[in-house]
Amino acid sequence: MCVSGQGTNLRNLVDRGFDIVAVATNRPSCPAAALARDRDIPVGELSQSKFPSLEERDAAMRDFFLGHRVELVVDAGYDRIHSRNFLDAFAGRIINVHPSLLPMFAGGMDAVEQALESGLKFTGATVHLVTAEVDGGPILLQDSVPIVEGDTVETLRARVHEVEHRILPEGIRIMEGRLADRSAVR
Repeated sequence: MCVSGQGTNLRNLVDRGFDIVAVATNRPSCPAAALARDRDIPVGELSQSKFPSLEERDAAMRDFFLGHRVELVVDAGYDRIHSRNFLDAFAGRIINVHPSLLPMFAGGMDAVEQALESGLKFTGATVHLVTAEVDGGPILLQDSVPIVEGDTVETLRARVHEVEHRILPEGIRIMEGRLADRSAVR
């Protein structure tokens, strides 16, 4: 799992019994990394400042995940774009949860703020496959939440997180089924 933030999706998955075998972070002091350490999940601390390039950082993350036999990479609150070598190593096996109804408000970490400022009456969350096109991979699941009068970024984000916490586990189960089908064909 790749994380950079608070770790609400990581906590949700751990609490639901998902087997998180390793966590990579570009922010070693973030709450998500602390949660992983508290749960004795191996943490790869991969700050960009430790590497001469994005490609070298992602090569280290690739090797960290392969060393822990990661089958599915889940980006949840991860605020970086993966390089081609990482995408190739896990082709078809990386999913992201994004806090909007893609393609709306794609490409950034401020989708909730954008939704609130947009004047729309709804937003939501999306689980999708990660491809080289940022937030452009095939959508696995989406669900919406209303934007109500008086909403703040915090109140809207809380409702979006509720949807993320429901659809991310569903997206993982979909991918587990696809990966099982793929290995059965070999």
